[in-house]
Amino acid sequence: MKKGLVGICGAAAIPGAWKTALGMPQGKGAAPALPGRSLGKTGLAIPLLSMGTGEVSSTNLIRMGYDAGIKLFFSATYYGQGNNERLVGEALKGLPRDSFIVGTAATPEGFNARAGLPPKNLTAASYMKTAEDSMKRFGLDRVDILLLPFADKKELVLCEPIMQAMSDLKKQGKIRWTGIALHNPGGEALRAAADSKAYDIAMPAYNFKTKDLDAVNGAIAYAAKAGMGIVAMKTTAGGASGRAGSQPMNVGAALKWVLQNKDVSSIVSGMSSIDELQNNLAMLKDVKLSEQDLKDLNRGTAQSEDSLYCQQCGTCLSQCPMDLDIPTLMRSYMYAYGYRNAVQARAALDSVDLPPDPCDTCETCGVACPSGFDVRDRVRDIVRLKNVPKEFLKA
Repeated sequence: MKKGLVGICGAAAIPGAWKTALGMPQGKGAAPALPGRSLGKTGLAIPLLSMGTGEVSSTNLIRMGYDAGIKLFFSATYYGQGNNERLVGEALKGLPRDSFIVGTAATPEGFNARAGLPPKNLTAASYMKTAEDSMKRFGLDRVDILLLPFADKKELVLCEPIMQAMSDLKKQGKIRWTGIALHNPGGEALRAAADSKAYDIAMPAYNFKTKDLDAVNGAIAYAAKAGMGIVAMKTTAGGASGRAGSQPMNVGAALKWVLQNKDVSSIVSGMSSIDELQNNLAMLKDVKLSEQDLKDLNRGTAQSEDSLYCQQCGTCLSQCPMDLDIPTLMRSYMYAYGYRNAVQARAALDSVDLPPDPCDTCETCGVACPSGFDVRDRVRDIVRLKNVPKEFLKA
């Protein structure tokens, strides 16, 4: 039932003749115009499909996406300890600077994801340095979009040093737009960001398995009405398939589901292979949900115990006698088995304090996950990754 943790990463061997592979005409020429929507108050019209680069291991795949019409590429400071930002910058080097948009999520130094609150000693200068370091890794004159990640609490969203740093970076021309990324858009954080007028963009987790959908849709509509551009993440609810033995997900249907919400300007889809890029581009040809799409999504919703997507609701935190950061461990599990990214899974593991052999001291697990996950089983599985030497891991 378990998969080998060292080999869980999908390969990204990209053939050189990528235009042929994507069904594009040979020779130089403008990239095809993909269908798009306006991105809030930024004034931009962007394609419905954007590329999440966290699982990319080749500059060729990014260039393929660019040549196919994708213009918005998202990385993060914590992807490969900054190496992903370097990869994206290298892939886009030499292209007209106004022909693409790069965004990154920069975590404040000393941030504790479990608490979700700003570090006590955080200063505007320290957060500016975090953003400036990203700009250097990209090798670009600016980072177009700077996101504050894990922004699920209004105390973090409204943190004065962060807002001041973003404002100063804008004035200096080092970033163009500011934003937040959050796993729980149905809470108070997204509305607080909209009311603050300090942020241009929101990247909420949003997919067909979203809980409290009415509340989430209401918050997204509220932010969009305030002028924030909405770019959805976690759009496939944890990857292309569930655990071993479950039926593979209809990824195209999952992406189409997100685009039914007209307040969503674009979806950020993590891609690691030419097949994923091809399939995502094919999805854009008709974003209407077919009857078969709906059947597949309904089946996927019913397979909650096989899902890889943790809602990050935090219900589990008060239930665990070992005080484990279960939401982060579940993210690690999703990175490993859904995204096939062992490096990112290990990074998530390393960000939490883990006692030796967690879960072994409990005869039974008292954590009742609303999504039906066997928390003990998954924790005991994913912590094995801590024993794998980092040089053996693949992103």
